[in-house]
Amino acid sequence: MAKGKGISTFRYKNAGVDIDAGADLVEAIKPLGRSTHRPGVASDLGGFGALFDLKNAGHGDSILVASTDGVGTKLKVAVAMGKHDTVGIDLVAMCVNDLVVQGAEPLFFLDYLATAKLDLAVAKSIVSGIAEGCKQAGCALIGGETAEMPGMYGPGDYDLAGFAVGAVQRGSVLTGGTVSDGDSILGLASNGLHCNGFSLVRRIIEEAGLDYAQPAPFASGLGLGQALLEPTRIYVKSCLAAIGGGVRALAHITGGGLVENIPRVLPASLCAEIDATSWTPPEVFTWLAKTGDIQANEMTRTFNCGIGMAVVVAAERTAEVTEVLTRQGETVIPIGTVKRRPENGPAVVIKGVEEAWSG
Repeated sequence: MAKGKGISTFRYKNAGVDIDAGADLVEAIKPLGRSTHRPGVASDLGGFGALFDLKNAGHGDSILVASTDGVGTKLKVAVAMGKHDTVGIDLVAMCVNDLVVQGAEPLFFLDYLATAKLDLAVAKSIVSGIAEGCKQAGCALIGGETAEMPGMYGPGDYDLAGFAVGAVQRGSVLTGGTVSDGDSILGLASNGLHCNGFSLVRRIIEEAGLDYAQPAPFASGLGLGQALLEPTRIYVKSCLAAIGGGVRALAHITGGGLVENIPRVLPASLCAEIDATSWTPPEVFTWLAKTGDIQANEMTRTFNCGIGMAVVVAAERTAEVTEVLTRQGETVIPIGTVKRRPENGPAVVIKGVEEAWSG
């Protein structure tokens, strides 16, 4: 068609979307996907859909469990620091830690990366983290999507979403339905903030006039941004090893903290009694509480406060489960007990919280 007078010829690339860059990224990350290969994978990256063979993975009669999540505004810290190789681990962790609480083994993972303009080096760094997270969880990275959306995101900004699918043998789903009065509650230590509360964290840092490049007030030898980007711990392999040994429920401690997440796996007639003095939170939490003048009760419903996963165990098998989890590399802390819930009483009672956070 002839070009009309005064009308320019446009190409998609002129509008900010580079199709060639997307194709180059797919080729660049194929080895990362292959590095996460596991039994059941039946296709390579780059197809319209990804294939997974449940029977080949050893799950002939299983229930599929799916989870999706993101990294939240922790990405703003990654962008500010120019450090993108750990948020992919966070992305996988937020999804697979949710799968394992129902007893499911994560099988495969897909990611979604949206940005204003695709930067191949940044994107490959992000996917390298996703691949590392998949290796830690024992699942395969089998597909994903990258979207360039100029006008939707600012320069250098991006967002991530993850999608994980797992399987659990029929009849072995953890629902919390067998949790009983007197059961023990074990806490698996977190390694920091994980992915929750970063909007508040960023606000505190801004109000305090701090810079991500300066030394972290709570972590010797690390910069502030570097310390905040410590990736979420992945509890999959340790929890799978412990399931069947008396574990009655698992609760991933994410947004809502201990207060909101533990009740999700308890029958309505029961409550959790937690002793906040039974563990010492990582220093980042006490620093945030003091710097931001955050009340103890607000801390326990915003952050994980040092406990990334709660494990409800039959009382008589507490030592056995503790041994298994410890052998798998977890720091295991007895943090509470399941009790009968008083009429109109709270689902979680945290004792000693003011004492624990007085420092």
